[in-house]
Order: sequence, then C-alpha cells, then structure tokens
Amino acid sequence: MIQRLSHVSLYVLDQDAARDFYVNQLGFDVRMDEKMATGFRWLTVSPKGQPDLQIILIKVDGPNMQPDVAATLRELLTQGNLGGLVLQTSDCRKTYEELKRKGVEFLSPPKEQFYGIEAVLKDNSGNWFSMTEPKGA
Repeated sequence: MIQRLSHVSLYVLDQDAARDFYVNQLGFDVRMDEKMATGFRWLTVSPKGQPDLQIILIKVDGPNMQPDVAATLRELLTQGNLGGLVLQTSDCRKTYEELKRKGVEFLSPPKEQFYGIEAVLKDNSGNWFSMTEPKGA
C-alpha cells in the first residue's frame, strides 16, 4: 500500500546555483548532497519543517540524460514553461516582501484568488511556483 509522497523531481540548469537559491533565498534545508558511482549528483532540499518531502534538484544534462532531451528541457526551462508546484505560506504578502528583498523574482505579486492569496515566483532555472496563503489560514 502506498503511504505517502516522499520525493518530487525538479530539473535545474545548474545544481550549485539551484542549491544556493533554494537554501539562501527560499530558506530550504539541504537533505542530501551526494554523488553516486554513475556520476549522478543526488541533491535534495526541503522546506524547513517538512523533512519528509524532498525535492530532488536534477541537472538537466546529467549523466543519464540524452543530449536531445536535455536540450528540449533546457529550452522549456529558460522559456518558463516548467513548474506548477505550490508552496504554502501563512502570510503571502509578508513572505513576498521578504523573498523580494532576497532577490527572488516574482512573475506576479500577491493577489486575492478564490482559494486564497497567491503570488507566482520562479527559481533561477526558470521553474515557476504558486506561493499561496490558503483561504482562512
């Protein structure tokens, strides 16, 4: 029986830059950062307080990636066509201001939606995220 989701993968252009972004700008914790025998770097981060869900930051042109697939993914990332994860916050407007001061790029400022208050941000690889304060939070 499946019990929970433990990992989700995100493609990134540069793992060192992604690690820096997720740790120093978003405030996530590094959970693992190890190289496997194949040369694959297993780099995971998690929001503080949620260690049971790890985000695997996978380099687009890693050792297991076909060059044509890597080129397509790189193009999709740089055009801002990948993303869609939701980051939950208890105060969207306050978190928006804090992250803007840290240099996080936002595609849209906080706005009232039927499900709560949402701002949309992107990481330094082009992945976009909904940062949401759920209604009634």
